[in-house]
Amino acid sequence: MQTNHTAPLSAASSSATLQVPARIGIAGAGVLGRLLAWQLAAAGHQVTVFDPACGPAPDYDQPRAAGFTAAGMLSPLAELECANWALADLGWRSIRLWQQVVEQLATHGQSVFFAQRGSLMLAHGTDMGAAQRLLGSLQSKAPAGHTAPLATPLSADELRTLEPGISRQLRGWMLEQEGQIHTVEALVGLAQAATALGADFRWGTAAQQVTPHGIDGERFDWVFDVRGLGAREGNSGIAASTSRINVDFVQQLPAGSALPDQPTRGVRGEVFWLHAPGVELHRPLRLMHPRHRVYVVPRPGDLIVVGASEIESEDRSPVSLRSTVELLAAAHAVLPELTEARVIHSESNLRPALPDNMPVIQVTPGLTRINGLFRHGWLIAPALVENALAVSALA
Repeated sequence: MQTNHTAPLSAASSSATLQVPARIGIAGAGVLGRLLAWQLAAAGHQVTVFDPACGPAPDYDQPRAAGFTAAGMLSPLAELECANWALADLGWRSIRLWQQVVEQLATHGQSVFFAQRGSLMLAHGTDMGAAQRLLGSLQSKAPAGHTAPLATPLSADELRTLEPGISRQLRGWMLEQEGQIHTVEALVGLAQAATALGADFRWGTAAQQVTPHGIDGERFDWVFDVRGLGAREGNSGIAASTSRINVDFVQQLPAGSALPDQPTRGVRGEVFWLHAPGVELHRPLRLMHPRHRVYVVPRPGDLIVVGASEIESEDRSPVSLRSTVELLAAAHAVLPELTEARVIHSESNLRPALPDNMPVIQVTPGLTRINGLFRHGWLIAPALVENALAVSALA
């Protein structure tokens, strides 16, 4: 079920749209920063992006944007486990926007894999109690009057028709219209397309002080702070009490007001890339388990990404032995044909989360801050950018 609560907001922090070309500074080149840079450069603005990374592609020996580590599941329904329907609305809007982004990037010579074939939730028979509790929790967050199941139960034959390689010991539910995107291709493609449009990426330059109209003393007509956890290391100011004014996660801050603290924490994510020629998989899978959520996501080139949804830790060290054993054993239990798959890559990263695990857009004249995407970054980023540009008088 999709609703339409996420149309772009109107500008409330500025009396008029900034004139083109405006000088725009962006602190951070994760998925938000690259979407902003590409869209603003395409609109004719002079865009400068600051990021400590060495370039647009990931260097796996250095800290990098959390978006590179994500599997790229676009799952508004499944994410209701730790979200609300307003966030699901952002997700549905973002899926439509991602399709447009991918089509437009193709015109710039950037190929990005995107698919919308739904996703599957799976459970072993012995875990049916935990699975039913989770499904009940998802259903409880549907809008009033919506009685149709969000997750459609599948018979054994239906499940095998959709995914012949899945273990016959599993039960399955279909989440219609969910999708996926290749995160590495998208991040690299957005940066390359933005550069081709004139955006200046200052790689190897971490923004330290981000203020209205300014990044480290350089003046701009408008500034976007999308550094995620990096925002904890800059911005001096007195904490101020503010509250979200609507379900679109926007805070309007009066001109000259102190910037409120963003009490972000890092939430660890871990992934493995498997090379699995001949293993058939058409859509993302989530295994419901009493102790953890494991996802299995196909990518072009006979690749399968296996990961865990979230680990409450700010540890940036490599993937642990325990995670390796648990995640890969769970993936093998789901897809027995993975026996001879080769582990070609593993990594961990931290995603920025606020105390309520919900995103926030904070706007004051000359500055827009977006943070707290938690594990929903790819799911909601385009809709957040759309709303942020609207309330910043840059739509």
